[in-house]
Amino acid sequence: MFRPQYNEDPSSPTESSLATSIFESPSHSVSDADKRAAQIAKWRFSTLAANVDTKDQYGASSTPIYQTATFKGVNGEYDYTRSGNPTRGGLESHLARLYGAYSAFALSTGMTCLDMILRLVKPGETVLAGDDIYGGTNRLLTYLSTHGGVDVRHLDTTRPELLLPHLGGGNKVTMVLLESPTNPLLKIADLGEIAALVKSRAPNALIVVDNTMMSPYLQRPLHLGADIVYDSGTKYLSGHHDVMAGVIAVKDEAVHKPIAFMINSVGSGLAPFDSFLLLRGVKTISLRMDRQMATAQLVADYLDALGFLVHYPGLKHHPKRDVHYKQATGAGAVLSFVTDDKALSERIVGGTRLWGISVSFGAVNSLISMPCMMSHASISAAVRAERGLPENLIRLCVGIEDPRDLIDDLEAALLSSGAIIHNLSYSPQNPTKVEAIFDTDPSKWILERAKAFRRPGEESAMARLVQGVKRSLGMSATERKKVEGEVVVSAPGKVILFGEHAVVHGVTAIATSVNLRCYAALTPRSDDKVALEVPDLGLEMAWDIDSLPWHLLPIQVEQSGSSRRLADKDLDAPLLEALEEVVKAGNVNVKSALGAAVAWLYLYMTIAGSEAEAFSATFTASSNLPISAGLGSSAAYSTCIASALLIAHQSVPTPSSSFTAEETNLIDGWAFLSEKVLHGNPSGIDNAVSVRGGAVAFTRAIGGRAGGLEMLSGFESVRLLLTNTLVGRDTKTLVAGVGKLREEEPEMVEGVMRSIQAISDEARGLLGAGEVLDRQRLIERLEALIKENHSHLVTLRVSHPSLETIVAATSRSPYNLSTKLTGAGGGGCAVTLIPDDFDQASLEELIEVLRRDGFEPHLTSLGGKGAGVLRNEEKDGAGRVVGKGEDEGVGMPLRAGLRGVGREGVGKWAEGLGEWVFT
Repeated sequence: MFRPQYNEDPSSPTESSLATSIFESPSHSVSDADKRAAQIAKWRFSTLAANVDTKDQYGASSTPIYQTATFKGVNGEYDYTRSGNPTRGGLESHLARLYGAYSAFALSTGMTCLDMILRLVKPGETVLAGDDIYGGTNRLLTYLSTHGGVDVRHLDTTRPELLLPHLGGGNKVTMVLLESPTNPLLKIADLGEIAALVKSRAPNALIVVDNTMMSPYLQRPLHLGADIVYDSGTKYLSGHHDVMAGVIAVKDEAVHKPIAFMINSVGSGLAPFDSFLLLRGVKTISLRMDRQMATAQLVADYLDALGFLVHYPGLKHHPKRDVHYKQATGAGAVLSFVTDDKALSERIVGGTRLWGISVSFGAVNSLISMPCMMSHASISAAVRAERGLPENLIRLCVGIEDPRDLIDDLEAALLSSGAIIHNLSYSPQNPTKVEAIFDTDPSKWILERAKAFRRPGEESAMARLVQGVKRSLGMSATERKKVEGEVVVSAPGKVILFGEHAVVHGVTAIATSVNLRCYAALTPRSDDKVALEVPDLGLEMAWDIDSLPWHLLPIQVEQSGSSRRLADKDLDAPLLEALEEVVKAGNVNVKSALGAAVAWLYLYMTIAGSEAEAFSATFTASSNLPISAGLGSSAAYSTCIASALLIAHQSVPTPSSSFTAEETNLIDGWAFLSEKVLHGNPSGIDNAVSVRGGAVAFTRAIGGRAGGLEMLSGFESVRLLLTNTLVGRDTKTLVAGVGKLREEEPEMVEGVMRSIQAISDEARGLLGAGEVLDRQRLIERLEALIKENHSHLVTLRVSHPSLETIVAATSRSPYNLSTKLTGAGGGGCAVTLIPDDFDQASLEELIEVLRRDGFEPHLTSLGGKGAGVLRNEEKDGAGRVVGKGEDEGVGMPLRAGLRGVGREGVGKWAEGLGEWVFT
């Protein structure tokens, strides 16, 4: 494979394109091959691009298509097309020359390239990435973060100093992923400065650049310090949108080997025919891009003169123009601009005829799109807003058509949409900047950006149409209901201290809250959408409010003026099934994520009672509770949904000191309904503890015997080590197993049930102040009950080897602690009581022992507060809670902080917000 070294001709004009770049290959003894290489070394980019160094036995001037899967013979250069093919090999050698790379790889798509590159990152390592990146890149990084154990951090790469806090001593940064210009805001990162900065503090980190916006014709990051460059070959390299392809170019052999191994193993190499098409497209890249850039500059100047905010590094007032031209020799052919009105932008895009409405760019035909609705739609609206990506942004991808036709078509769309108007005050004696750009008839009225799109009090045709549709659906014609500021809530998890499995058979269970909590923020929106974000589950979804199945709301809800009081009702099956389909349409099939989304939408709709009462908002939830470990994480989530919605609808006012009993019961009723969505037939104990906190005794009503819930008001907080086995549980199978054992050995099982009932009775007395003991004696008795209860659960065959390992580790000397399983058993979590006087060093040592054994310990306490709401009256002009930190978070939605702190930092984040009020 030909692997040239790149040097830029010092005599090249500073304003020329990289067509004037010269390559120099290594010197060898003179031979025909060396003479050929020396000749190639003097060629400039356009010449190199057009002349492929074809090695064909018949002397074909165009690389042939070797459309074969296998090759005959042994020990030949090729044996199987997955591993190598002459057509692809010719393409890759040619690309290596163009990139100035050690080697290049041709793959099936640009995203496949990123997938292969990200496989170099291991769980526990950190990837730094930009905050303005292609939507598909963001989607893959999000998946890697939520499913691959990789710490992905997004930051503004236009400010290299922002990388410094992430590059401190002991940092785990192994990859920095950059775009410049970024897509779609055309922000510029100083690639050379960032590469030098990162290498000085994380020498082994790989600098990776998505160079698709520039292509190797305009920018070669490998010579600015990057280790890996990748392009979507679908764009400028191909130029015709008739092939899907991606290209990876690497700096040296050390990077080449693992990527080559991965591509061969996975089989992601580009097919022969596609390789042929890509190679054909590359030959004309300089001609196409020169024409596209020239027209893009005209379009950018035109829109700029009209007063739109235009993002294009070719404009002299672009904030990073000097940085861009330090590392590139052209501004590219993609630009974007904002209108400040989403509906207006939609009319502009829909009004064009020559500009094709489509994703992608780089083809010979011009395209127009709204990134937030198309290429970047996979990024949630809340995250887009957080990163400064306007919903009304329009992206233009300029082709090779006549620029006069393109601008005429764009101008017609701007006029018809109301974005620009004729300025009647224009006179030939007072020309404007627009005239300097175009040959305009002096008698023609000059254009300017419209300051208002309709007269005061006049209702637009679009508004009349929307209101007409709403009336036909029975909706109120008034503006959608608004959420008054941001609602921030929290709720605790729970553990069953005594009575697991026996509770199903009528034995009393004792449950307490734990100080691991779910936190949530309900944040207002203004785009007629409702959204859900649960980072712990990798869940980010948004729905048009009017697309939800409002016609399926139960009649009693629609007709009731106090529907939010109807919490104790059965699930409505048609509505539930319809919402499951709505969520599944967003490609959500993981059970936990599906349930979380359906529960949110079900309560969102039924608490509103009708579409007229529904507001536009984002619900963001994050928890430091282990998910699906039997600690009531779903109940805490359900409680957060219920309390946030009830407060937003003002059915439960934000209290000054505490919730009333009626308000607490209302939250509990709706949380129980959410638990029904998630679990079908829950006991009600989880949501009761999550709403109220403290400790409860719960007895299930069986066979005519009365059941009920009793709050244990005398409960004192006790430290607890909660250890997640990370082993999944099958609760239904475990419960069924106890039932079967009861049928087979009724006397033995009934004896166990009586013993567990005795344990629960004593615990109820201890925790409910029925029996007064000093604290040391109280903890000693709880320890004895824990050991006894666990032994009974082992007898019922619901323990698990992982749980027994934890019991053994905590009970042996020098720890001598009491541990039992909690919840369903069969995996899940174990709870260990920590006495007040237990040595801190020993506790830290034990935690480390459990971690080394592959478990996840959490130090917490029993008996925490119940549901809580942040009571903070200080708000900005938009009704959002003002952050308390100095210049930090002021005016920013608190949900932004909730998303950013992660599971480990969410508790501390909540403590710093202000005053909380609890049930």
